[in-house]
Amino acid sequence: MPSRRSFRLSALGPGWERPGLVAGVDEAGRGPLAGPVVAAAVILDDLRPVKGLADSKAITPRRRERLFDEVRARALCVCIAEASVEEIDRLNILQATLLAMQRAVAGLRLTPHRVVVDGNRLPEFPMPAAAVVKGDAKVAAVSAASILAKVHRDRLCAALHERWPDYGFDGHKGYPTPEHLAALRRHGACPAHRRSYAPVRDACTAERAF
Repeated sequence: MPSRRSFRLSALGPGWERPGLVAGVDEAGRGPLAGPVVAAAVILDDLRPVKGLADSKAITPRRRERLFDEVRARALCVCIAEASVEEIDRLNILQATLLAMQRAVAGLRLTPHRVVVDGNRLPEFPMPAAAVVKGDAKVAAVSAASILAKVHRDRLCAALHERWPDYGFDGHKGYPTPEHLAALRRHGACPAHRRSYAPVRDACTAERAF
């Protein structure tokens, strides 16, 4: 796979080499059993580069926090958006994720000429867009978006923990860890849980059985 140094947007096809604002988009929170899915869109400023950008999963929480603040301070514009638990359950997680990405791009203060999304699925945008597998490791703006989305969602999980401390959201961030699954069996689902996910659905079914 090409590294960020070797990857060029021109590889995405005709027109991608032209000057213009490019937004990077990424999401966080497709796998967890609780909380919203989060998407971020970032247009970086070439005159104020952010050093050390990388896939958010490959860097430490402390470094993510620092880069979160630096991206917000140095980027031309950013937007963080969500799709709610209710939307996830109604639409399914893929469609809710695409919706959050659309909201993030629509919320940018500046309208990008082109959009690069991490992964292999692409929402509909009013401007040219491309999906890049492992884009969070290849395209700086997508790396920045992955960091914003991850840090924002981790902070949401800390807030969920304060409201429902029995589930340990501050540790597992909503993912189906043994601790989380045990808490679901013990306490049932809370309002932040995604009822359309099988472990949550099973916990709700077991709750109704008693």
